[in-house]
Formats: sequence, structure tokens, C-alpha cells
Amino acid sequence: MVRAMTAQPSSPVDRSESPDRAVTAPAGSTPRASAWRARLGSPPRGPLVLGVVASLLMVLGGFGAGGVLVDDPLLTNSPLGFWRYGHGREIANSLIYLGVGLLAWAWVRLGREVLARRVGGRAVLTTATAWLLPMLVAPPLFTRDVFSYLAQGALPLHGFDPYAVGPDALPGIFTDNVHYFWQDTPAPYGPLFILYAKSVAWLAGDQIILGVVLMRLALAVGLVLLVRALPELSRRMGGRPALALWIVVANPVMVIHMVGGGHNDLLVMGLLATAALSALRGQHAWGIVLATLAMAVKASAGVALPFLVLVWAGTMAGSVLARTLRATAYGIAVFVPVFALCTVAAGVGLGWLPALSAPSMIVNWMSLPTGAGQLVHSVVSIFGPVSMQPFVNAGRAVGALILLVIAVHQWWASRDGGPDAMRRAGIVLLAVALLSPTTLPWYVSWGMALLAMVDWTPRALQVLVFFSLWLMIVYYPDGEAALYDLAVLGIGAALSALAAVSLLRPDPLGLARRPVGADPVVR
Repeated sequence: MVRAMTAQPSSPVDRSESPDRAVTAPAGSTPRASAWRARLGSPPRGPLVLGVVASLLMVLGGFGAGGVLVDDPLLTNSPLGFWRYGHGREIANSLIYLGVGLLAWAWVRLGREVLARRVGGRAVLTTATAWLLPMLVAPPLFTRDVFSYLAQGALPLHGFDPYAVGPDALPGIFTDNVHYFWQDTPAPYGPLFILYAKSVAWLAGDQIILGVVLMRLALAVGLVLLVRALPELSRRMGGRPALALWIVVANPVMVIHMVGGGHNDLLVMGLLATAALSALRGQHAWGIVLATLAMAVKASAGVALPFLVLVWAGTMAGSVLARTLRATAYGIAVFVPVFALCTVAAGVGLGWLPALSAPSMIVNWMSLPTGAGQLVHSVVSIFGPVSMQPFVNAGRAVGALILLVIAVHQWWASRDGGPDAMRRAGIVLLAVALLSPTTLPWYVSWGMALLAMVDWTPRALQVLVFFSLWLMIVYYPDGEAALYDLAVLGIGAALSALAAVSLLRPDPLGLARRPVGADPVVR
């Protein structure tokens, strides 16, 4: 899997990233165009154009088959309204899936260029930016969560406690578009995100389309933080900036789910990556501040805090116990006032802590413990009808125990601090996503905010490609679950496997008329 999971990261001063190579100007290009292309890193045109076309197709299809509005001010009762119904919706749905396929192809092609060191980090960032920009104005894709965010932000504006009531307490255009499953569910997010959501809802008024766009722009702060931290953090953690950018920024999960879906996990990613970099620079208090802010968005980010304490302790003198206790005291002294300030600024209490159980109402096999419980129930049901819930509860209890063991082991192994502690924090964050009672595709982003920056083996990158692409299709474009649609899952798995193989073997099916060049090398 990831080489750095067993080997110590290279020195922070290791600058293994090769500079962007000079590329001969295409025939017919002007000197000014060539100069701009060079300034942008000379991105490969094939993947760039293919990905932009893919994004535009998904935006177009999203207006008919994405997270569409119940009452769309642009399409409802207009000549274009057919796009949301019947054959029009089927065409729109096809365009989205075509866009997903083309983006996957573009991403794999870009990955080959990165692995062969034909492009550098600036080219990857330019390409990813071109893919991401159309998503800022797309309808929500593969989710309706952004409508929940807006509704939860509107609640405190009208005197309701978002930790005590669900969106249905305040009927209106935001609530009308919230998924029925979450209508009466209190917000499970921290006070900083409630402040975010409240600000966006206030700015948007009753303009829900404006609200969706503003929410994406507000959450894009996380993407900016991630991109700014990534180059130096990659070098400190033993990775390569161009490869890390390809893994986490150009990834279809980022383009489609994080930005296209408008998930607040994007803000968590940026804060965690910046916190890790701050700690490794020796700015330990600032690292705790940033990780606390990430926790004030989603509680799961708090997993990183004990590892940041160990990084701080690693710079102190004395025994392991003495310096760990001292760093813990310093960390608490920073955490408490920062979290309290977020809570006061948002005008809420600690009611979000009981609301953290809300996602566990989702029962699907993407959570490994929940899936194990469902599998055992299916086997036992052969011999007679039994309730599934006890099996799910038992699986989740075992999953919690396994997670605790992993977390304690990784934390203790991090006692010397340094980049290794941040890598192990990423492992635990990924374990939290997979072993929690509920797992959703965008949860894996928590761990990848740190693990993208380590040293990856070629085989691990193929596994990454498979799961990144397969995560695209476990939900339908309108946000409903496709987790039990065996045809969709099977076809998606086959195509994802083909893409994974083609990352290192450009012609895995042997369709080329003449031999393809040697496989790219990841070193």
C-alpha cells in the first residue's frame, strides 16, 4: 500500500520534485500564448480539455438529474422544463455519467504524465482548477446535503436552535429542498460550521441558487488552504508535490463530491493540512488552533489533536511521559478558549454533541462494521426471520473496539513526534471514516488530507484509482443511494478496475495497433 506507512519519511529538506519541464510551443501558437502556457506549468492539453468537457457535461446534466430544486425558478414551467422529467431527465442522467467517465479517463491520463515526471505540480494544479471551476455553478451532484446546510444556517437566524430542531421547524425554500430523511434531524456539525451556514443563509436571503453558489465559495476556503499547505507538507512527509496534487486535488472525488456536491468536509481537509504543516514548522500552538477549528466544523477532525500534541512533545526535553503531559497541558490551554470562542460567535451551545449520533441512522454497508453486521444477518436469515438491528449493533460495537485499538496503537507509535505522527494521524482519520457506524464517500477525505502527502507505491496508486472512481457511483446523481443496485456497482467496479490497471499499463486490453511505451515509473 503506501510505502511511507512502513518507512520513515525522508528529510524535510528533500526536494525531490522535479521542475516543470519546458515544452515546445505548439505549432501556430503565439509567443504570448506560449508564455502564458509556460507560466501555468505547460499542462497537458489532452487531459485538461477532456476534463473540462466532462465537467461541463455534468453541469448540464445536473440541471435535470442532479440535486434539482423542488421548484426551480429557471426551469419549472418553462420550455426547458422537460429536462427534469421523462426522457429529458434520462438524457440528463446519461450526460452526468458520461461526464464521470470522461473525467476518470482524464484523471488517469494526467496521472501517467505525473508518474513519468513529464509534468510538475503547477501543471497539475492548472489542470485541476480548469476541471473544478464549472462545478462552482453546478446543481448539487450526487447529494442534497448543501440544502441541509442552508436550512440549518437559516434556523438560528429565526431564533431556532439548530441543535434542538431539524429544518422542518422552519418551512421555506431551503427546507423544501432538504432530503426527507434529514427534515427533522438536528445539525450534527460544530459551531464554526453553524456560523458559516448562518452567514451564507443571511447573504442568500430566500435565493436558494445563490445560496448554493455562496456555500461552495465559502467552503472553497478549505481547498485554498489545502493547496497552499500541500507542497511543503508533501516534502516534509516524504511525498512529491505533483503526485500529491494529483491524488487529492485533481481526484474525481474532489471535483465531483467535494466541490460538485458542496460538502463541508472540504473545509476540514484544508484546516487539517494547514494544522499539520504548522506543527511541523514548529508553530505548535497555531497547529492546535487550526485543528480545533477543523473539529468545530466536524467532530471527527478532533482525532488529529492528540497527534499534534505528540509533535509538540517531540520538541521538548525530558522523558516521554513528562513531555507528553506538558504538551497536553499546553494543547488544552489553546483548545479550550478557541473552541469556546467558536461556540460564542455562533451563538449556540454544546447541543451538537448529542446530535453527532444522527448520521448513525444511516444503515449501509460502506461502513465496514455495519456491512459485517448486515452480512451476518443475511446468513442467519436463511434459517428464519430475525431482526437485522441487533446484528448491526453488534458489528458497530466490534468496529468501535477495533478503531480504539488502531487509534491507541498509532498514537503510541507516534510518541517521537515529527512527520511520522502526522502520517499516523492520517491513518487513524481514514480508519474513523471506514469503521464508524456510518460511512459516506466523502468521509475518506479526512485521512487523505494528510495521507496524500506521503510516499506512495505504484500498487497503492492503482488501489487509490479503483476506490476513488468506484466511490463516484455508489450514489445516484440525485443523491439517492445506489449501494444495493448490483448492476451499477458491478459495471462501476469493472470500469474502475480497468482504469486502475491502465494507470500503469496504458493499453491494458491490448487494443493499440503498435506497441505502447514502457510503463511510467513512480520514482
